[in-house]
Amino acid sequence: MNSVFEVQKTIREILLKVLDHHSLEQLNKIPSGFSNNLIWNIAHCISSQQVLIYKLSGLPTLVSEEFIAKYRKGTKPEGNVSQAEVDEIRSFLLTTLDQTVKDFEDTLFVNYNEYTTSLGFTLKNINGALDFNNYHEGIHTGIIMSIRKFV
Repeated sequence: MNSVFEVQKTIREILLKVLDHHSLEQLNKIPSGFSNNLIWNIAHCISSQQVLIYKLSGLPTLVSEEFIAKYRKGTKPEGNVSQAEVDEIRSFLLTTLDQTVKDFEDTLFVNYNEYTTSLGFTLKNINGALDFNNYHEGIHTGIIMSIRKFV
């Protein structure tokens, strides 16, 4: 497995452990001083990965447009998520990574629409997008580790 996917797999395993070790109430709690919660950050990683990797490559996403819209950049939790939604997010952590690896190996990512992130980094191709996605998921994993201390 390509090292970029090994890094993402490690991040996703950390996120799965967060789901395993926190109650539904804890996942939904927005601590004072934060604008979102554990479950939003985890789902946001999935939503962003789909946009950065699939949408910008001109390919259909592996999750619904509604899911992407609910957790995209600039959104925040609009109420508690159910256990069923947590279970769906849990499955997306694994299935989206596995399918991305397969699609990468099958060379599905031929085109890429250049995109400049809000941090000013320009993504020019799938490799840059995969690298940046890991950086992005790492940032949110750090935020998750901070939130955990307050729930």
